[in-house]
Amino acid sequence: QVQLQESGPGLVKPSQTLSLTCTVSGGSITTSGYAWSWIRQPPGKGLEWMGIIRNDGSTYYIPSLKSRTSISRDTSKNQISLELSSVTPEDTAVYYCAQRLADRAAYDYWGQGTQVTVSS
Repeated sequence: QVQLQESGPGLVKPSQTLSLTCTVSGGSITTSGYAWSWIRQPPGKGLEWMGIIRNDGSTYYIPSLKSRTSISRDTSKNQISLELSSVTPEDTAVYYCAQRLADRAAYDYWGQGTQVTVSS
């Protein structure tokens, strides 16, 4: 059974960089045909898809966040990471990592999410 666990600081100051890690267990992040995304949900709003990293390490980001977002991986630790730079209070959200088959739209596995608040 695949499990995803997000971790990282719950509080980040404005203008700093938000850094989160998603540890994947029950499967390898190098397995062909799979992909992992970061998705967030600001308070009172819907889910916002941020970007994706495939099993080969290739990435794609939503255009509105592309200049501030970086998704990377550590294959030795089976982890996916997110960095979001120059954060503002509007980046306050619950951040999720999720896994899906690369050729499908629906995500099969989700982490429980981690709350990140941007505040001074």
